[in-house]
Amino acid sequence: MKITVLDMDTAAVDGDVSLDVIAALGQLSVFGKTGGEDTSELIADSDAVICNKTRITRRVMESCRNLKYVGLMGTGFDQVDIAAADELGITVCNVPSYSSDAVAQHTFGLILNYFCRISEYTADCAAGGWTQKKYLSVFGRPMHELSGKTIGLIGCGGIGRKVARIASAFGMNVLVYNRHPERLKDIPDIICVTLDRLLSESDIVSIHCPLNDGTRELINRGTLAMMKQSALLVNTSRGGIINEADLAAALNEGTIAAAAVDVLTEEPMTSFTPLRGAKNIVFTPHVAWAPVETRERLFKTVAENLRAFIDGKPQNAVNHKA
Repeated sequence: MKITVLDMDTAAVDGDVSLDVIAALGQLSVFGKTGGEDTSELIADSDAVICNKTRITRRVMESCRNLKYVGLMGTGFDQVDIAAADELGITVCNVPSYSSDAVAQHTFGLILNYFCRISEYTADCAAGGWTQKKYLSVFGRPMHELSGKTIGLIGCGGIGRKVARIASAFGMNVLVYNRHPERLKDIPDIICVTLDRLLSESDIVSIHCPLNDGTRELINRGTLAMMKQSALLVNTSRGGIINEADLAAALNEGTIAAAAVDVLTEEPMTSFTPLRGAKNIVFTPHVAWAPVETRERLFKTVAENLRAFIDGKPQNAVNHKA
């Protein structure tokens, strides 16, 4: 079997994650940065393609007659024309739930950075501010305890559940807005509420829902106005859930206190990103999912998915005719 890995640079840095488990399954070719018109040429005679963000369109699939399998290096599959894959008998498999621990951890990393003022105090110390003080502690940037604060989770799937557990361990009150609250009865110490109540009562609003027609720009001028003026907004889900121009205005006008985001509507960030230059915002470059252990787990499942397909028993298939 000829296997081609596309856009490997989106999932590994200088070979920090091994592809040996995939190489053991066939003749392997690896390309670091791919996409666009050259995709069909790179996988022209491949039996299986593994990719992350490269678009696998109908045109690509129709031009690659040997292609039988598309393995995704992630959970989302909107970059693949699933209807065309069904028609052409191509199996498409993803990797669900591999990064729940990592994203929950990163979410609280952003929260703790804000409430403990870590990056701000670090910058002060690096600039020599501590050397100019008379006392051992510097209280110039007020910090706050998480215990007793209320966190509101928009969405409570695998990642949201992890965040809820961490929040409970900190002694926080946990509000949840979820389309199917009946599915959350097994989670202790949460209260399912309306979106309006969550926004108005939460000290922290953290987004953990998928991007779809029902959630696109869910956070906008109107919903931001419902939040506490002292609130922190955190997004480690998908950028398109937030109207970024509205959030920039809310930050600059003091409608809410701060924001911390790992995702943007358009990635990578450009000079035209509406949030760039807004007040009181912290960015990380879509890395919540990316600890080494998380990516090792990812590629292990990518290989297991391909092995299951070769054995005639596909797992984690996302197209219903697979």
